Amino acid sequence: MLLLKLFFAFIQVGLFSVGGGYAAIPLIQEQIVNVYELMTMEEFSDLITVAEMTPGPISINSSTFVGMRLAGIGGVLLCTLGCIIPSFIICLILAHFYYKYRTVGGVQTVLSALRPAVVALIASAGASILMLGLFQTDIFSASLKNIRFAELGIFALSLFLLRKFKLNAISVILGSGVIGTVIYAIMGI
Repeated sequence: MLLLKLFFAFIQVGLFSVGGGYAAIPLIQEQIVNVYELMTMEEFSDLITVAEMTPGPISINSSTFVGMRLAGIGGVLLCTLGCIIPSFIICLILAHFYYKYRTVGGVQTVLSALRPAVVALIASAGASILMLGLFQTDIFSASLKNIRFAELGIFALSLFLLRKFKLNAISVILGSGVIGTVIYAIMGI
């Protein structure tokens, strides 16, 4: 039963995640954390962190990690296939029609109209992860009394270094990891 839940959850993710991997994060969260309650938000956040660090598309990495975490190798296969199959079929169909009708002006208009929705989905995913990192909760339950000052400091320092000194993002990410590890080791968390 769990394998079927996972397969259908990731079929929906693959079917409705327009705009790439980061746009899929809120959909995966909705299915795995909210609808089926198979993971907590903290577990999901950890999973997304690992999926972002692993080479490859984040939606595929996320589906693979969720599948492995919840159902082993069978879960890996079904979650990954569930995430890939709808996109594969849709891309085949769209490629056929795009090749056939690419000179029609309305096609370019529709593609331009989709851009703001994709940006909104990516911003939503970023806001969810930021709220979880700073408040250990979702955006609607955040309270200033629950703020995590170590994470806020690391975030502010990283943002400052990226914007002011134009440092390499990978260096800032690695440095943030080292600083966070040291802080947690000192605090005993």
